Amino acid sequence: MAGGSDVAEATALSCVQCGKPAHLQCPKCMELKLPREGAAFCTQDCFKACWSSHKSVHVKAKLSSLGTGSTGEQDLGVLNEGWQYCLRRGQSRTPKLPHFDWTGKLRPYPISPMRVVPSHIDQPDWAVDGIPKIEPNSELQRVVEIKTPDQIQRMRETCKIAREALDAAARVIRPGVTTDEIDRVVHEATIAADSGYIGVTSCFSYDLLKLVYLFIEIRDGDIVNVDVTVYYKGVHGDLNETYFVGNVDEASLQLVQCTYECLEKAISIVKPGVRFREIGEVINRHATMSGLSVVKSYCGHGIGELFHCAPNIPHYGRSKAVGVMKAGQTFTIEPMINAGVWRDRMWPDGWTAVTTDGKRSAQFEHTLLVTETGVEVLTARLPSSPSVFPWLNA
Repeated sequence: MAGGSDVAEATALSCVQCGKPAHLQCPKCMELKLPREGAAFCTQDCFKACWSSHKSVHVKAKLSSLGTGSTGEQDLGVLNEGWQYCLRRGQSRTPKLPHFDWTGKLRPYPISPMRVVPSHIDQPDWAVDGIPKIEPNSELQRVVEIKTPDQIQRMRETCKIAREALDAAARVIRPGVTTDEIDRVVHEATIAADSGYIGVTSCFSYDLLKLVYLFIEIRDGDIVNVDVTVYYKGVHGDLNETYFVGNVDEASLQLVQCTYECLEKAISIVKPGVRFREIGEVINRHATMSGLSVVKSYCGHGIGELFHCAPNIPHYGRSKAVGVMKAGQTFTIEPMINAGVWRDRMWPDGWTAVTTDGKRSAQFEHTLLVTETGVEVLTARLPSSPSVFPWLNA
């Protein structure tokens, strides 16, 4: 992409990136005849720094010119921006909307190219293609590891970075922001900490449980989940939260609050000697009492030097999970709670799970350490975390 073009006449426009007086104009915006206010930059450096998020303006403009609404059913191959629909967990791309018996109102949009991680940052073996190499055959798939003091300290550091990256995402969520912009914020926050990561942006506008980075503009009344996993000093940290976009309806507010409470109630029983299956009993009891359902297709997991390992942590009742908690174990609890039925379907991208009835879903997650006397929430909210949940303020 070429640099910005000079603005011929004197102007009072401000730089989109830094707010200083602007003297350059994005040439693509000029070509598309977009408002100059959102396309002005003071220097080439600011233009380049803002490009990864600014280019979404061009895509939205082209979608509008094609008459493509929220269903996204036009052939978007003409966009020629490197944005394509995802297939097979990102292993292939296509310019055409895949054929599928969609549920709910959302449809996929083209996704942006993979963001670049600096070469000096260590990455896990699954970073490039999403496929773990060591993890599947590790004995830690069968044995729950007791972490050493060194591993625990590294996990504390990693989980703090993950929390700060998630908080950065929470601060930018508002009507009109795209999921790709949220991903950019998470990417830059983790890169600034010299950590490798995968940040999964999950948009719960109607029927989504999980999805890869899609170009979706979130709207007033949506609920949006952002899931961040950081890899740093050889260990992983994993957490997610569901956020409100503008003014949401009462049913969505209750769904998100109940999901938050499910996680908190499950964490409260974590200590040495407790059976892993008890977590699902606590979550299932609270969700069903609120008239909601618990997703059974996904579960919490052990975490450390491996991203996913033993133990599995089902969130539903009457599970067959085996084993008891011991000091030094680390794992996630991450209940998905649905407004309708618990069953889900997979989109053609091989990653996005949606509710079969098109109703909303919410999720919260923490990475936990079992201590001698109870539990330490490694991804706990910080004093600097944004105040986004009304029940916490109350």
